[in-house]
Amino acid sequence: MCTAIVHRTKNLYFGRTLDNDFSYTEEVTVTPRNFPFPFRAGNTIQNHYAIIGMAFVPDQYPLYYDAVNEKGLCMAGLNFVGNAVYGREQAGKTNVAQFEMIPYILATCKNVKEAKAQLEKINVTDTPYRADMPPAQLHWIIADQESVITAEPVKDGLKIYENPVGVLTNNPPFNEQLSNLNDYMNLSPCEPRNGFSDKIKMNAYSRGMGAIGLRGDLSSKSRFVRAAFVKLNSVSGDTEEESVNQFFHILGAVEQPRGACVVGDGYEITVYTSCCNADKGVYYYTTYENHAISAVDMFREHLDGKKLNRYPVKRRERIELQNEKNK
Repeated sequence: MCTAIVHRTKNLYFGRTLDNDFSYTEEVTVTPRNFPFPFRAGNTIQNHYAIIGMAFVPDQYPLYYDAVNEKGLCMAGLNFVGNAVYGREQAGKTNVAQFEMIPYILATCKNVKEAKAQLEKINVTDTPYRADMPPAQLHWIIADQESVITAEPVKDGLKIYENPVGVLTNNPPFNEQLSNLNDYMNLSPCEPRNGFSDKIKMNAYSRGMGAIGLRGDLSSKSRFVRAAFVKLNSVSGDTEEESVNQFFHILGAVEQPRGACVVGDGYEITVYTSCCNADKGVYYYTTYENHAISAVDMFREHLDGKKLNRYPVKRRERIELQNEKNK
């Protein structure tokens, strides 16, 4: 299960938590403009926008979890198990396999407006990447500096929703998640006012009581409410350091520690948390084992090349001993 958010200060920041009980060998991956993207429907895109994001790269093909292209268009795929429906190829449609969705949209579109136009033509197919890798059941959040949308492949086709909160988790479908926020309109970051009765005196005995009722469990429905409340009430400076720091704090509200969510013989944890400055092409991340922020700058790469640039995730905790020189 996962949570993605869009956060704006002076620049646009986009990222997510990836929560799972195991990890692939994901890497921060830069796809240059001339890397050939062969799509299963038969076409190959030879020249396209450069992309940076977190990907699993089997057979030299980047299976992106979340990514941003050089124009600042952002996209992430999150689990949508039980609701995602893919079909077979259809004549007259742009047939795109589930695993090709992020590469296809980010390679060909420079903003959300263009992405929406493409999505209206797309038929998401159930073609697996490999026989041993069945298609993941996903929905997607797509953002640029101006707007955010959610795309969900369901029984009735590919639904596109405006996303005014800039948050996506998992089930239920997005329109239900958004409607569910109405149950929490009484929450506030301010000190609560006594609306219980004017016949009894009540006192706020602690800070933060305006948020009493904010759901704290790890379910996707609760994480949606919590992430939306924290993000929409977030106050941040607009420097790069302040913006990135605040972004990780927002997603920290939905992190999953080992032991709190049992899955079979293991535990679901926040494998990594990402934050990309979409305007500058800098991809920041932390991992469960390493809270120090690492970064890869897309524009320091040779973007007119044909070869993927891959950076293994740093998982060892980096702790600075401040009095290291003392004996």
